[in-house]
Amino acid sequence: MNKTLASLISLFVAFGCSQPNDQDEAAKELPRIAIAGIAIESSTFSPALTYEEAFHARVADEVFTFYPFLSPDSLNRKRANWIPTIRGHALPGGTVTREAYESLVMKTLDLLRENGPYDGLFFDIHGAMSVVGLDDPEGDFIVRIREVIGKKTLISTSMDLHGNVSWRLAQNTDLITCYRMAPHEDALESKKRAVDNLLSRIESGKGKPAYKAYIPVPILLPGEKTSTRIEPGKSLYAKVAPAANQEGIVDAAIWVGYAWADEPRNHAAVMVTGDDKEKVATTAEMLANSFWEVRSEFEFVAPTATLEESLDMAIASNKHPYIISDMGDNPTAGGAGDVTWTLNEILARPEFKSESGPSVIYASLPGPEFVEKAIEAGVGAQVEADAGAAIDHRYSPPIRLAGTIEAIEHGDKHAETEVVVKVGSVYVIVTKKRKPYHHEADFTRLGLNPRETDIVVVKIGYLVPELYDLRADWVMALTPGGVDQDLERLNYKRIKRPMFPFDKDMKDPDLKAKLVPSSDE
Repeated sequence: MNKTLASLISLFVAFGCSQPNDQDEAAKELPRIAIAGIAIESSTFSPALTYEEAFHARVADEVFTFYPFLSPDSLNRKRANWIPTIRGHALPGGTVTREAYESLVMKTLDLLRENGPYDGLFFDIHGAMSVVGLDDPEGDFIVRIREVIGKKTLISTSMDLHGNVSWRLAQNTDLITCYRMAPHEDALESKKRAVDNLLSRIESGKGKPAYKAYIPVPILLPGEKTSTRIEPGKSLYAKVAPAANQEGIVDAAIWVGYAWADEPRNHAAVMVTGDDKEKVATTAEMLANSFWEVRSEFEFVAPTATLEESLDMAIASNKHPYIISDMGDNPTAGGAGDVTWTLNEILARPEFKSESGPSVIYASLPGPEFVEKAIEAGVGAQVEADAGAAIDHRYSPPIRLAGTIEAIEHGDKHAETEVVVKVGSVYVIVTKKRKPYHHEADFTRLGLNPRETDIVVVKIGYLVPELYDLRADWVMALTPGGVDQDLERLNYKRIKRPMFPFDKDMKDPDLKAKLVPSSDE
């Protein structure tokens, strides 16, 4: 064999053997980052309970479907070896059963044990979960995660701005952020920011930020008063991004907190993380004082009225569709979703008794018995059966609906089966399981056209962007339920006092930054 051929063979063998090994070594050098999270907003003022199936938990690679910024061809996906465990996200609702919580937590911890060690963990939570017999579930969860993955692993936490930050959660996370918009049009952007911050700190070798400043702000207001669409929320939250973009700061965040749970952690909060001690502290204090200074300026994002007044305005209006938010039983904030009080009031109005009356869509009311009878009878049939108030019957009993079945649709993720029954001039959407109606397609798939309907009543608070763009006019009705907007009617016993707006003459609080110990202490 000549020397040239031998050299070529040698080179081929060398490259053929070393290239895969080099790739393996490169893969090993990439940081190992886990993903975990359980998210729900749950009202302790609702009699409803939330069970494990409501979380629709995804496991392993299915978790990636929630994060477009971690798609197979994304840059971030290639920057780490990702180890997703469990991600469960439930519709807002009642308190989570202890069994459901423990089951989801233990499954997460088992997967974390199996696949460790980790350089980082992306902790994707809401922050307003309530669990039977357990305060501060997110704080409990992160402590138990630390017991498995250790204290050196960097944890980056992403939250809803309507979540709650306890001292325990603040100490055991390293990086933390929350949405900066309500409605939450920046949800994915915020989650990506949490991931970007995590990757950056690992890749740069900077690791955990040197300082975390935490300031509890004694304010408890509903999201319908703190929307960033209007002042003062708009200007307040406009300060967050510039604050976070300073040299020496990793991130900054303001939490409004969750108003419909009665725990000591339920209040507003500010957190700032970074490596410049003075800047971290002064930035946190600036944001906290900015919130406190405008506390009395927060107002509902739309006009509010009693239901009777709302219906009067809608009937008299020549703007269509006129949207009425049935706020007290809003399932997107934690209401049971089955309070019948509003629908009873609507159907009692003489204007809607006749088919020729003003057209109304009512979305929606769970009623499995009614749905079953509608399926048996079929579209076009007359059906009479009860619906609603199976869980929350404090304000009104189950309602007897008698009308013509206009549509039956199966397969919705939340509702499972949806039925439209026409009672007088009202199109009532009855579902097998509760479902909020956010999108125009939610109506059109049922043969309903909200744009050509006089009045649309939705169980929601502030309108999500699609409904907001759809409205010709809008009022928020102050109706009863588990997420009653009149907070002073609720029987709080455990929140920290004094608290605005309950204690209107309270002294200015101490809003000095408290430096949180590192998670590895």
